[in-house]
Amino acid sequence: MKKKPATIKEIARKLKISPSTVSRALNDHPSIGLVTTMRVKKMAEELNYEPNQTAIFFKQRRTFTIGVILPSLSEPFFSSAISEIENVAGEHNYTVLMGQSHDDAKRELQIIHTFKKHRVDGILISLGKNTEDLSFVDLLKEAEIPIVFFDCVPKMEAVNKVYSDLSSGMREAIQSFASIGHKNIALINGPENLLASQERAEAYRHALESEQLTYNDKYMVHTDLTEVGNIQAIDKLLILPERPSAIVSFNDFVTLDVMKYVRQKGLVQKKDIYFISYANYPLWKYMENPPMGSIEQYPDQQARKAAEMLFENIGAKEELTPETVVFESKLVLK
Repeated sequence: MKKKPATIKEIARKLKISPSTVSRALNDHPSIGLVTTMRVKKMAEELNYEPNQTAIFFKQRRTFTIGVILPSLSEPFFSSAISEIENVAGEHNYTVLMGQSHDDAKRELQIIHTFKKHRVDGILISLGKNTEDLSFVDLLKEAEIPIVFFDCVPKMEAVNKVYSDLSSGMREAIQSFASIGHKNIALINGPENLLASQERAEAYRHALESEQLTYNDKYMVHTDLTEVGNIQAIDKLLILPERPSAIVSFNDFVTLDVMKYVRQKGLVQKKDIYFISYANYPLWKYMENPPMGSIEQYPDQQARKAAEMLFENIGAKEELTPETVVFESKLVLK
């Protein structure tokens, strides 16, 4: 028969002292002498005593866990982010619970409710591309569970968020294209409802203007970020009477799909057509013919700052004023 774990009462009975004395000794309370503390800890070790975590959580009103929700755990961008989040959590002796939404708003909300039910002490989230309903923000606020958005953040005030300023990288990308003679520069953007897509669109227009290049709405196309959607987007550009010679794309995965497609169409990259994309995933260093460049968004720095912000809110004795932190994106030429 499996032996039941030892209790504080059992230790107290063995040592002929009160349970409250045992409890204080196990927690190194200054009112308990060193000899008694050592006796209690020695007996606890002999009896394989383990603290009742549920009771500790109840007493401290914490579970020492945080929830993290990401669109995909397999993307290099989020892999880098996860490492930093776990590092920060480890520094605070916290456990990280992971959930991936797969860009499904319904699944994302289900994960949030699960985290709330299990009383996580805080939540970090990068929104899925299809998320529009943000009513869960008020729900978590009522439950006193702080939340910090990072990377893909909502366009709303009074929330904690950390993200990358996409305009600086876009400006550098357009400048680089223009410096080698490109005038017809297109943008393969993400879903129109996505804040990141709206930011890219605005940055694209401003960057063209700063280089005295004319904006052509036919040169900005959208993709739902699937392989089929990416191919449909590049196809719209390739069939134009005056097709673009340079393209900025939503991210590196979009670029991978469209680079493959243009090769099938007989076009030579960095001769007939040039690419720059967002994300700067490590995969490019393994390719013989990578795109002209990729825009670094610093996922590790974003994630670390977001996690630090979350723990500041968890440890605060009163509600803190929501904070926004922005990292500049930067073009990395290949």
